[in-house]
Amino acid sequence: MRNNLVLAPMAGITDRPFRLLCRELGAGMAVSEMVSSAPQLQDSRKTRLRRDHAGEPGPRVVQIVGADPRQMAAAARFNTDCGAEIIDINMGCPARKVCNVAAGSALLRDEFLVARILESVVSAVSVPVTLKIRTGWDSTRRNAVQVARMAEHFGVQALAVHGRTRACGFQGRAEHDTVRAVKAAVSIPVLANGDISSAAEAREVLAQTGADGLMIGRAAQGRPWIFREIRHFLEHGTMLPAPNPLAIWAILSRHLERLYEFYGEHQGVRVARKHVGWYLRALGGAEELRAQVNRAERGTDQTAALSAWFGQQALAAAA
Repeated sequence: MRNNLVLAPMAGITDRPFRLLCRELGAGMAVSEMVSSAPQLQDSRKTRLRRDHAGEPGPRVVQIVGADPRQMAAAARFNTDCGAEIIDINMGCPARKVCNVAAGSALLRDEFLVARILESVVSAVSVPVTLKIRTGWDSTRRNAVQVARMAEHFGVQALAVHGRTRACGFQGRAEHDTVRAVKAAVSIPVLANGDISSAAEAREVLAQTGADGLMIGRAAQGRPWIFREIRHFLEHGTMLPAPNPLAIWAILSRHLERLYEFYGEHQGVRVARKHVGWYLRALGGAEELRAQVNRAERGTDQTAALSAWFGQQALAAAA
């Protein structure tokens, strides 16, 4: 890994185009969207796209999700056979549809099952296995330290901790005291995750937790250059200037081209809509542009509208 900044796995977001972009803009590693361990879903189009790492630099990380130890082990083997160089286990997703089948962060309620899954997956593959967790199920059951010790015992080689319980969802501020406690309890690398949206916050969280690295998720949506900003600040102590409109358009246009190529134009145009919204949300005054992009049915219409708007922004900035 080139550095200690990792793009977090996010369903519907960290596809190959976005992972590639974040790697180019400073992320040391990028984790795939979670892939179900259910065997009947292994050959669906959605799953095939999620495990598509063609052209990506290593290490190629695939995150698997499920609640059955044997299925999780089989999924780990299947994905390593397909080229995964690291298997990441999801015990952090708070989504109701995942927790309702006792997977994701719901597993934190059953430490015996956690142990069985960890042992099964680590034993099933020769590549490194990592784990992503939350601090616990709710504020009365913060068991991240116990789970981290189990993970180390069974051979998990790194751990990412999101500083919220499952009950928190994404509400409130992440607390990193638990991350610090996890780091003190184990000798394997620990990544801190949650509410790291600036270079200054990155340095603060590293100092507060003693973590070995950072995992960045939602803060990278529409701002994939955040990895470059954090990396520069940690290495040099100075802030990079914010990208100007032409620089943002250069990044966004590359992202759009890859989305259209990866998904095909019909689906790519639709996937692009949410990404464009994230790119534009901090710029202001772009409500009509967002509506125009969302109405577009062709990639050329989306890019033409965006190119004209960013060109106008560049001229205004230069005036």
